[in-house]
Amino acid sequence: MSKAVLAARIILGLIFFVFGLNGFLHFIPLGDMPQPALDFMGALAGSGYLLTLIKITETVCGFLLLIGKRVPLALTILAPIVINILLFHIFLAPDPVGLGMAVFIVILEVFLAWAYRESFRGVLHDDAPSI
Repeated sequence: MSKAVLAARIILGLIFFVFGLNGFLHFIPLGDMPQPALDFMGALAGSGYLLTLIKITETVCGFLLLIGKRVPLALTILAPIVINILLFHIFLAPDPVGLGMAVFIVILEVFLAWAYRESFRGVLHDDAPSI
């Protein structure tokens, strides 16, 4: 494994592990958000389960990335969360710092997906047998 892949895996793992835990322990204060972003976060929290599910998923997948186990699975599970982080910062909270962090997360996710592309080869084949 190259040092770049290892570094990307650890950085992405730390981001999701720390921010996932922050959803429960609240050790990093959230900054001011525009009203549409607050409404969205309120809807996630108001569902009674979705925000908790997202934070558990972030924490577990971040941990898997940190320890280097089931990395392709963790990347697959995190992909929709990564897309939503980017879209959240484009449409609901378009500040330069948040958007820059979102782009950085997307770059790490895509880089790692490319690095582990052999693990995804079977999923991307068109010749899967029909059942």
